[in-house]
Amino acid sequence: MKNFIIISLFALGGTGAIQAQSVPVKHDTTVTVSTDRYQAITNRFGDNWIFGAGAGASIFFGDHDKQAKFNERLAAHYSAYLGKWFSPGLGVRAGGSFGKIKGLTQNAPWMTSGVHSTGERYDGKPWDDYWLEHQEFNAFHIYGDALFNLTNIFGGYKERFYNISPYVGLGWMVTNDEPKQGEVSANIGIYNTFRLANALDLTLDLRGVMFNDRFDGEVGNRKQDGQASALLGLAYKFNKRGWDKPSTIVVETNYDETLLNELRDRVAKLAADNEALKRQLANAKGDVITDVQFKDRILAAPILLTFTIDTWEVRNEARVNLGFFAETIKKANKDVVYTITGYADKGTGTPARNELLSRNRAEAIKKVLVEEFGVDPSQLRTEHEGGVENMYYDDPRLSRAVIVIGK
Repeated sequence: MKNFIIISLFALGGTGAIQAQSVPVKHDTTVTVSTDRYQAITNRFGDNWIFGAGAGASIFFGDHDKQAKFNERLAAHYSAYLGKWFSPGLGVRAGGSFGKIKGLTQNAPWMTSGVHSTGERYDGKPWDDYWLEHQEFNAFHIYGDALFNLTNIFGGYKERFYNISPYVGLGWMVTNDEPKQGEVSANIGIYNTFRLANALDLTLDLRGVMFNDRFDGEVGNRKQDGQASALLGLAYKFNKRGWDKPSTIVVETNYDETLLNELRDRVAKLAADNEALKRQLANAKGDVITDVQFKDRILAAPILLTFTIDTWEVRNEARVNLGFFAETIKKANKDVVYTITGYADKGTGTPARNELLSRNRAEAIKKVLVEEFGVDPSQLRTEHEGGVENMYYDDPRLSRAVIVIGK
């Protein structure tokens, strides 16, 4: 039985010595950014917004376009919108435009529904019972569009001077002039942008809108009326304005080979000593071996003790572990000094508070070891690290701790 105890103590002592030794580690981090031009990281919802406004001209397509001159159908047009790009190739926007609609209308006596006429006679066909008058009324257009940046879709994302983005959408065309009318519209167009600065683009918006023929108050041979506009404007881009490329982070871990080789040699020596003990026991044939000496120091294995958030109170379960640890210290090599290091969770509390917590936690453990379990204070020294990132298993609770290790 005594022989078994001797071998067990030898194995435990060797293990504790190995555990007490730490291996310095160096981490080399390499960040590789993707060169694939079609790849980009999707940003947060609050990024890549645009606000734009423009002014230009529009032209109306109605029932009497052939009789009116081109310039007689032109009118000033204005627009403003808010949009967001979800990716370099896909975006949406919502906005509104305003302008007059100009053209001709047949204001004949038999037409009772009412038309948008200025009352000014237009020189039309010469026969009787045919009246054409000038037409002019205000129109509002509320719209929503889906935009497709073809430059980025086909050419890959990068910051360019020019981008072309066709779009489609739906809207609501309204006039509050008598006779009042509102119609659903179908929209199609091309949104051109020219980069002036990181946050500012010059825009050229070419839009076509189609809506029901009755919108202008006159139902003719056309099933649909329409409007085309060309607006020159500015667009402001806010929050994050561009797109990041995916990146790969490679962490290379390098160990101190000299210290590793020393540890390997110590393990080999322990194995050799173990074999020698086995041979001594076999040759002793039942005799009791009482004189076994070891050259290496025997240390207590490191321990980790945790604390409740924002406290340095030593809990009872921690005291139990400290009691066992203290007995090992008192029986082990008296020349060994044990380092008590305090830590705090960096994710909670200010730096000053974490500095206080880590220092007081280390001092609290030392006080328990000395005053409650009789450990020689000359074998203990304290350190504190303040707030640290999650040290183990990505668990912040394990950073609200004290580690005791012998060196």
